[in-house]
Amino acid sequence: MVDPLHITADEVNCLIYAYFKDSGFQHSAFVLRAESQLERSPHFRKHVPRGELVELLSKALLFSEVEAHWKGDNMTLSCRNPFNILERHVCSAPPQPLLHPLAIPAPAVDRVPNGASSVHAKPPSENSLKRKASSTPTLDEPPEEKRVKTNSPIEVDVVSRSEQPVEPQSGKSQPSSISYDGPDGSAARSASQAANVPLPVLDDQGSEDVPVQLLQGHKAEVFVCAWNPVNRSTLASGSRDSVVHLWNIPGPDQNGDIHPEVEPPITCAYPPKEDQGDLTSLDWSSDGSLLAIGCYDSVLRICDKGGNVYFMHTQHDGPIFAARFSPAGKWLATASLDGSACIWDVQGKRLHRQYAVHKKCCLDVDWLSESEFATSGSDGMLHIMHVDNPKPLKTFGGHRSEVNQIRANPSRTRIASCSDDKTARIWNVEDVVYSRPHDDEVVILSGHKLQVSNLAWSPDTSSGHHELLVTTSFDQTARLWDTVTGQCLRVFHDHKSHVYSLAFSPDGRHFATAGGDGWMYVYDVESKQKKWSYCSGKRGIFELSWQKSGNLNRIAMALENRAVGVADLTRIPELQ
Repeated sequence: MVDPLHITADEVNCLIYAYFKDSGFQHSAFVLRAESQLERSPHFRKHVPRGELVELLSKALLFSEVEAHWKGDNMTLSCRNPFNILERHVCSAPPQPLLHPLAIPAPAVDRVPNGASSVHAKPPSENSLKRKASSTPTLDEPPEEKRVKTNSPIEVDVVSRSEQPVEPQSGKSQPSSISYDGPDGSAARSASQAANVPLPVLDDQGSEDVPVQLLQGHKAEVFVCAWNPVNRSTLASGSRDSVVHLWNIPGPDQNGDIHPEVEPPITCAYPPKEDQGDLTSLDWSSDGSLLAIGCYDSVLRICDKGGNVYFMHTQHDGPIFAARFSPAGKWLATASLDGSACIWDVQGKRLHRQYAVHKKCCLDVDWLSESEFATSGSDGMLHIMHVDNPKPLKTFGGHRSEVNQIRANPSRTRIASCSDDKTARIWNVEDVVYSRPHDDEVVILSGHKLQVSNLAWSPDTSSGHHELLVTTSFDQTARLWDTVTGQCLRVFHDHKSHVYSLAFSPDGRHFATAGGDGWMYVYDVESKQKKWSYCSGKRGIFELSWQKSGNLNRIAMALENRAVGVADLTRIPELQ
């Protein structure tokens, strides 16, 4: 007789190892791999789907719930007490006799203490995180490591979605502390066959009249995408297996017609240094000639617009979470899990300087000018740096947990930061960039219920109006803020899962959010109303890149289903 169920400790170790990697616990994964000698296991190279351990635990929990409620030939059907995996269950109601064995209803899929739905194993996320681990750390015990913003592989969802009223929040306070003071490699290029399948748009009314191009070519989840700022038809996309595709996607012809045929992409295949090849960041230089690529294998790569390797280096000792060109393209800044930021001389193809600025990991970097830049880290600090100075010009402290993302406003006079402490903050940097009088008052944006993962400034502000900012959070909401008063102008509750990405239209009229529920929502800034929505299915949307120029108005989407979506917004009447 064949044993119907066979489980080994080796298989369990592989599941836990995959869970550690998916959650960004790099050191824990390394220790388990070494001590259990997983590389000798026949299961080590097998593909483990993201969230598999949580999925199996949730199924075991359902079975245990049925088992606990089965009393001989009777079933407790009206128990209202929560069922938890680590606590002894006590029923709130006596068992009820069954009229027929087939009359047993299916057990409730999810139970949480407040009666809302929960334990779901869902696939993902920089950062922070374009991405970050979707576990919900406390402020006292923040995680030591993070996975990319767009790269949250596992979600244990314990927050119910509710239509709450708009919660205006405002406030200003003083920051708690302010102080002054590669070897070359090669890449394999090949043309991969790309099938272009029109995907119907499914909005809340079930409309299917607006096609979305679905570009097939990646063999793993697509985490990042970016339009070329000069060659408007070029789109870069990067996936979990370290492969970058360069697509040529023409816009409408003179008659306004779109031709769905897209040539096979240029494929830039960079074998990852480690078994982790997740791409975390794509950034084009301002002239559109070079593409910087951040990767979880710690290797910095720069390719040209034809997909050829321009420069590679292994200076960082941890995953690279962000890689961004300076405004004029002279420098490239990178942020890494090793706690450092690096500035690279692009034309000289060399490291200019490495800055050990954060205690654990440096999560993001952004430019203030051609020579000043800002960094943020898991230590809750922000540093203003100069490319030729190893020490910070200025340091901001105030966040109580890791700072996931930082962005300078269009005029480069203020910086916005968002954190796991559930707040975003606005800092004044005019004294550093423009040598103006000090203004160290910080505007605190409070209201989110969980970690704030993404933010974006409106690229255009009407004369006489305050600058606007949008934040998104793992609490499944987006918020629109007045950055001067700190007032929350509107809360958007449409998403049913973590919100992974956020993008403003280049003219500032609209912004879009996308998340783990597979939905993208487009909102009008002036009316603060949802104008259009699109569903990619049950798989997540990790990143958005919005292009608007001439007769082009389209959003590229990095999709978990291994495709790249391109939505033509010129064909949506509500957005005209």
